[in-house]
Amino acid sequence: MAELDAGAPDLRRVDQLLASDPALSLLILRQANSKSYGLSGLIHSVSEALAVLSLRRVREIVLENAGALSTFGQVPGLPLEQFWRYSVDCAKVARSLAAFLRLNQQAAYTAGLVHGLGLLMMRKNMPQVLALDVQLPPMGLLRARLERHSLGFCFSQVSGQLARQAGLPGVIGDALDYQHEPFDNEAYEPLAGVLNLAVWRARTLQAGLKGNHLTVTFPSEVAEVLGLDIDMVLQQDPIDWSAQNTGFGRL
Repeated sequence: MAELDAGAPDLRRVDQLLASDPALSLLILRQANSKSYGLSGLIHSVSEALAVLSLRRVREIVLENAGALSTFGQVPGLPLEQFWRYSVDCAKVARSLAAFLRLNQQAAYTAGLVHGLGLLMMRKNMPQVLALDVQLPPMGLLRARLERHSLGFCFSQVSGQLARQAGLPGVIGDALDYQHEPFDNEAYEPLAGVLNLAVWRARTLQAGLKGNHLTVTFPSEVAEVLGLDIDMVLQQDPIDWSAQNTGFGRL
């Protein structure tokens, strides 16, 4: 709000701020993809949205949703500052991998950024999800598998539904729907594989895994389909991960 209220807001700074917040990004993208702009399903990223929306409208969206967004700070059993940082890390890895594979980088970044919003929604509205923490923490590598086995669906599929309700491009919804099992989709979407690898990388970094622990948990089958190996994936790290060990517990 400080940037938006400045006499001459820096559009690049506004873009950076919005694109570091999963919930705000989804709200901005929902507005830009609404029927009133005639671009439903065409806007992949916050930067594209800012080319459509006026800064006045962006300011209105932030103010209109400030109360609802503040409630995300009360999600049981999940440190929100760490979760937000994890989401941005995942988005950056996904974008870097997409660039390497010559896929849509903006779609990859958005998919990585919002992929965990379903996790927040489930934890706030489904007590049975919290009960699963006894078996595996919310940021565990195999959490999606546990949720699918116990509930019949997982957090990334909820995120996919949120993206579709917001009118985001189908490629993002598909990536979210199938990131936990990229080969489940008959019309295989490469971005789902990219997101799968980005989620793995972000979560192993949060857990502080190194060496052989990376090798044994690496989604090698997904990487092989994309023509990648573990070294190629690790080389796509776009930030200094050395300070990112925030300790989410066992995998």
